Amino acid sequence: MKKLSLIPVLLVGILLIYASKDFPEWGDPSSPASKSPLSSHFIANTGVDTEVPNMVTAVLGDYRGFDTMFETVVVFIAGMAVLAILKNSDNKKSGKREFEVDAEPDIIVTNTVRLLVPVIQIFAFYVLAHGHVSPGGGFQGGVLMGASFILVALSWDLDTALARFPLDRCTIVAGAGIILYGGIGLLSMFLGGEFLDYAELANVFPVSREMARYYAILGVEIGVGLTVTAIMFSLYANLSTEGRLKGGL
Repeated sequence: MKKLSLIPVLLVGILLIYASKDFPEWGDPSSPASKSPLSSHFIANTGVDTEVPNMVTAVLGDYRGFDTMFETVVVFIAGMAVLAILKNSDNKKSGKREFEVDAEPDIIVTNTVRLLVPVIQIFAFYVLAHGHVSPGGGFQGGVLMGASFILVALSWDLDTALARFPLDRCTIVAGAGIILYGGIGLLSMFLGGEFLDYAELANVFPVSREMARYYAILGVEIGVGLTVTAIMFSLYANLSTEGRLKGGL
């Protein structure tokens, strides 16, 4: 059955590769995206409207804020669905699985990771906070932060990683990210604007309407980063142990 399921996957992959030849050349000024009046509008007005030099972050966090919020919600729901399925699965056997081996953590690996993890986490904060002016943002920073906890689990064991970031805390952090994102949108509504109309935050903060959008984008990016970090690590912890949270890869 597993081999049969590969057939539609391969067919779809071949179809996508075949269709890619119709894509415009990279940077083609005559492509539909380049000719669109929306493209020229965002290029001309993004910096003025939001004070955010990185147009990609401004579009994702402001102009296309609804889409980004529900992308984050989808990540959260996917993580919660995996937790619910594995929690009620029949795979929680106490015996050792065939691919598990007893081995002590390697001292060279663990000491190297001990030095790397703080650097990765600091860089994750940098990518998250600096996404306004350079490539980065909540999704990228969240992936880096989640990967740092996974690296701890791979180098020591899952218990060591869970001691630093328990699964219950993962759920709280993931939910807090969604609440932060949605809360900024609701606050905009309460101040007389529309949902995710960040400029209205200037009514309560001593900044211009443009800078209000700037800081609100940072706030929603932090929310995205929290959710992605927590869901990424919880998915690894559950999928690698089939929901048992013992052993793992």
